Amino acid sequence: YAAEYGDRVYGVFNGAPNTGFERDRQAELIASYGNYNQTDDLLSFGDHTSKFAYYFSLSGNNTDWGLEPPTSINLHNQAHGGGGFTSLIYNPNPKDQIRFDAGLRLDYFQVPNDPGMQAAGINDREREQDIFGTATWAHTFSPGLMLIMSPFYHFNRAAYEGGPSDVPIATDNRASNYEGGQITIAGINTRNNARAGVYAFAQQDNSFFSVVANDGSGDQFHQTVYPKGSLVAGFFEDQFKATSWLTFTGGLRLTHFSGGVTENAVDPRLGVAIRIPKLNWVLRGAYSYYYQPPPLDTVAGPLLEYAANQGVTFLPLQGERDIQQEYGITIPIRNWVSSITYFRTGVKNFFDHDVIGNSNIFLPLTIDSARIRGVEVTVRSPLLLSHYHTHLVYSHQQAQGFGGVTGGLTDFSPPPEGGFYLDHDQRNTLSAGFDGELPWRSFAAVTINYGSGFLNGDGPDHLPGYYTLDLSVGKSFGENWMVRFSGTNITNQRYQFDNSNTFGGSHWADPFMCSVQVKFRFHF
Repeated sequence: YAAEYGDRVYGVFNGAPNTGFERDRQAELIASYGNYNQTDDLLSFGDHTSKFAYYFSLSGNNTDWGLEPPTSINLHNQAHGGGGFTSLIYNPNPKDQIRFDAGLRLDYFQVPNDPGMQAAGINDREREQDIFGTATWAHTFSPGLMLIMSPFYHFNRAAYEGGPSDVPIATDNRASNYEGGQITIAGINTRNNARAGVYAFAQQDNSFFSVVANDGSGDQFHQTVYPKGSLVAGFFEDQFKATSWLTFTGGLRLTHFSGGVTENAVDPRLGVAIRIPKLNWVLRGAYSYYYQPPPLDTVAGPLLEYAANQGVTFLPLQGERDIQQEYGITIPIRNWVSSITYFRTGVKNFFDHDVIGNSNIFLPLTIDSARIRGVEVTVRSPLLLSHYHTHLVYSHQQAQGFGGVTGGLTDFSPPPEGGFYLDHDQRNTLSAGFDGELPWRSFAAVTINYGSGFLNGDGPDHLPGYYTLDLSVGKSFGENWMVRFSGTNITNQRYQFDNSNTFGGSHWADPFMCSVQVKFRFHF
């Protein structure tokens, strides 16, 4: 994986955002409604000239099933939110582009109850806010050399507010400001595709904690802390095409973090791809180091005393360090593409979280080490019968932790012998389906999902397996109207995917969810 990216990689997604250059004074309204009173609506506008384009959108959503509840019964689970986004692009000349993107998002969640909590009148809530703005200047020196500069600002708030019937009443309100940017210079020629750059940001947190005993004792405390931190990273990488069938990838990322601790990391990235002539099979391998800086959360003063009364204390958090390996083969046969990949991630100071007593205040922790390994198989079809595609993805994996807690909340309990499974360990996962065009300007997609069952408590046993069916069908009317029906978990399989007593908590998967969406395009 590229040295341009810092944290360990879970997946890479390619997206083509709206810019306004694809619109000519055109607006789009998307409205939907489904069971559990779910709505997800969007209104957007865009236009362009030869040099300038703009796009902006407003969105809103509402549902009576916001978060995964702790039991199969849906109680106290409403959620709603809204936001806005804008993109402005200016091309003053063929060699320069200036872009500005900004977004705002506000969300409100009720924290789901189990029947006992509902009977007791528990009314916990979560409020979240997110604001960002980023500017980009891209300058082309020559067809093979480009400079990109991108300053950014990001604000995020997460506020957990306990209800008046809680025992105890807990409040956890954290606001974070980030200021930073990235400078990248990229060069490409017939044999090399190289990039180098610097990424940096500063972070300032404002965290308020409060616990009221609410048991008649009058005991309570509150505390506000203002931790700060910064990160600076430099990277260099090159993709070298040694021959028509052999490509090497190499890179190095150097990171300096300063916060509750000061740490440095040197992370090499190595990869190779070999294409077998005539067969066009591709053998590939990658071996990469990653560093993930620790969060700025800390415990001191009254909160540390409260934690001690609950039998736990707080150790300084260290950064997570990972070694990620991947080896695989890609096989094209008559335009079908199959891929088999073995992956293994070894982790030192694995990040998780835990709760202080019964307070609903969650703080991060690190486990001494973890190991995630498995095999993934993918199959993708070409266009079948001129209309359809099919796909299949299967994964067999194992996620284990080893050793005790090395940072964050701990009661210094000795670690289990021989390791333990992490709370979202699921041995087998399968997804298969098809999508395509139907007669009369209609379309459909069907996906079947299978899971062998997540970890049951502390394991080693696992919960029962499950199957789900997802369906989407739609039809276009003229150039401006489209109607779509979407349903997930059509068979309404009810299954628990986490009942951990420690880090994860208990969660049940969503039931059958369906909605009808109407899309209308118009000019203004």
